[in-house]
Amino acid sequence: MSSFSIDGIRIGSQEDLFVFAGPCVIESRDLCFEVAEFLRELSDRLKTGIVFKASFDKANRSSINSFRGPGIDEGLRILQEVKQEFQLPVVTDIHLPSQAATVSEVADCLQIPAFLCRQTDLLAAAAETGAAVNVKKGQFLSPWEMKNVVCKLRESGCEKVLLCERGTFFGYNRLVNDMTAIGEMKNLGCPVIFDATHSTQQPGGLGTSSAGARESAPVLAASAAAAGADGMFFEIHPNPEDALCDSACMMRMNDFEKTIKRCREIFKIVRQNDE
Repeated sequence: MSSFSIDGIRIGSQEDLFVFAGPCVIESRDLCFEVAEFLRELSDRLKTGIVFKASFDKANRSSINSFRGPGIDEGLRILQEVKQEFQLPVVTDIHLPSQAATVSEVADCLQIPAFLCRQTDLLAAAAETGAAVNVKKGQFLSPWEMKNVVCKLRESGCEKVLLCERGTFFGYNRLVNDMTAIGEMKNLGCPVIFDATHSTQQPGGLGTSSAGARESAPVLAASAAAAGADGMFFEIHPNPEDALCDSACMMRMNDFEKTIKRCREIFKIVRQNDE
């Protein structure tokens, strides 16, 4: 597996643990600045590479009345301000091929949502930007089926591919995590990032929105670190109960540092044993 860089943060099987973190959606400039300031300080203190994550649009909400975000123009303006003010690389979702080029002018990494992970035109458009591309494994796919996703990206010119494990459908309104999926996807030659917060999601569990169990995220993250994940993905918020999107899943910022430290400790042990 080759290593690559996302704005100076090294990504790969021989590199340090990296983190994607931020609010689910851009609720406001003030929220993004509050979270980014926290992440910048944490990154400096723990010497951990952190990529700021927030979505300008959440197009796959349960209800048509759900909050989706400020849209592409305002969202990218805020993400650009975050980059400049806090010197953090950013990652954000795209949902349409036509968004890829515009978003890549700001974002250092383009994220493909799980429900869209097989959309060939979307993958090709993302690959053609030259940015890193993080693809969330569909809840309906086995890990080895992600081989076709990787092939589409590489055949379209992407040299910086990440795969993200975020749980698999199990019955109604439940996700489960098969930690062996991390090794299966690493065998495809890509770094694997584990989405600890969305893995606690209960899709559609509240009828018009998803339920979740954020208290399980630290346990799942530690398990993923032990299973060999190269990076971690967390959605965090100062007051998750008041969040406009995925409030049941997002981790409180006050609980985040302890979880990262724990994952780093496990990660170091795993890497030492692999040497």
